[in-house]
Amino acid sequence: MKLDPFYLIVDRASWLPRLLPQGVKLVQLRAKDMETDELRREIAEAKAVCARYGAQLVVNDYWQLAIDAGCDFVHLGQEDLAEADVPAIRRAGMRLGVSTHDEAELDTALAVQPDYVALGPVYPTILKAMKWAPQGLERVAGWKKQVGDLPLVGIGGVNLDRARGVLDAGADSISVVTDVLLNPHPEARARAFVELTRDYV
Repeated sequence: MKLDPFYLIVDRASWLPRLLPQGVKLVQLRAKDMETDELRREIAEAKAVCARYGAQLVVNDYWQLAIDAGCDFVHLGQEDLAEADVPAIRRAGMRLGVSTHDEAELDTALAVQPDYVALGPVYPTILKAMKWAPQGLERVAGWKKQVGDLPLVGIGGVNLDRARGVLDAGADSISVVTDVLLNPHPEARARAFVELTRDYV
């Protein structure tokens, strides 16, 4: 499987009609602090908008709701992976991405035969408190050697200036949150990432 080299993460489906027209083809819905019914609506809305623009939707964490909604890709952190019914995810025909931060977590991820692994944080990140120090580009290169043909996503502190370095170090895709969502001009920033990563498609 090949991932698009630009992997956008949004916290609300309402971002998608603004950002998908910029050429974004791979997007994760990472919705937090919502009631179940609201989450169902968010996932359904995101799925519909992604279908309209020919983009791949990845649902973060809520694998059961994703199955119910007919989605085909889910991303799990390590804690969620430990509690998830991976056979049920696979029976539903879903692809699976898994977060990793150290060697033990990489072993755990590889044991479930994921469709990609994410390594982070590559750089310091303002999005959430991390108990892991920034991994750096050498770690990205080392992770890629270990996972081989399995797609590797670099996440954490990736901005437009750092994007090419992360991809050149071995990441197949860069995951971006704040550099787009907190930008004064999110549409233009998303478009700039799409244009920069075209060299890696």
